[in-house]
Amino acid sequence: MPVSLKELLSCTNTLLKPEVFNDYCPNGLQVQGSDTIQTLVAGVTASQALIDRAIAANADALLVHHGFFWKGEDPCVVGIKYRRLQALLDHNINLIAYHLPLDAHPVMGNNAQLANLLGLTVTGGLEPHNPNSVGNVGRLAAAMPAADFCQQVAKALGREPLLIQSGDHPIETIGWCTGAAQGYIDQAAMQGVDAYLSGEVSEPTVHSARELGVHYIAAGHHATERYGVQAVGEYLAAEFKLDYQFIDIDNPV
Repeated sequence: MPVSLKELLSCTNTLLKPEVFNDYCPNGLQVQGSDTIQTLVAGVTASQALIDRAIAANADALLVHHGFFWKGEDPCVVGIKYRRLQALLDHNINLIAYHLPLDAHPVMGNNAQLANLLGLTVTGGLEPHNPNSVGNVGRLAAAMPAADFCQQVAKALGREPLLIQSGDHPIETIGWCTGAAQGYIDQAAMQGVDAYLSGEVSEPTVHSARELGVHYIAAGHHATERYGVQAVGEYLAAEFKLDYQFIDIDNPV
């Protein structure tokens, strides 16, 4: 039986608690489509390629981590934005997006899922006094050289990360935050970790790693954020008995 849009949104909002985050975009329903949902497609970013694949799959809803309507962007509905919105509206597809809430969820979030994938034990948040901290700190199962851990990350994510080594100390404690979270390296260093991992890297991050004495790994924005949306999509599919698939549109960044 199809589930109503209202019921599905109530479930995702209860699960992810978007109201507790000060985010850069609206969370939840961003583009309204069908009132009922039987076929759900999940993906990382609501690109034209993903929308086209969702149309081909006869999706009633598209669940993503990176949706539309970011703070500071041009509000005019022209060009890429027009074509994406037109495709969703023409095919009556709901666009449902969760950004920071999907990063931070302690079980299904990007950071929790990445920890599972890499065999990391979470010991706390990157912001220890913030109950909704987006990133985490934790430990490896056993200390290992930075280059060996980097190869473990490469195998798990299917892409070669960038490693900035800072000294020759092994990695036992680590901080991490998926996506464009390179700026959290300072918070990680304040907690005394041996290494910090994020998705993207910026020019200043290299200097911070070297001067802070923290190994740094840039493992890819897309590569580190494929897992939270899959976990939530699978949960919704099981909860409401939906036809479901995750579609990965590869992105080397």
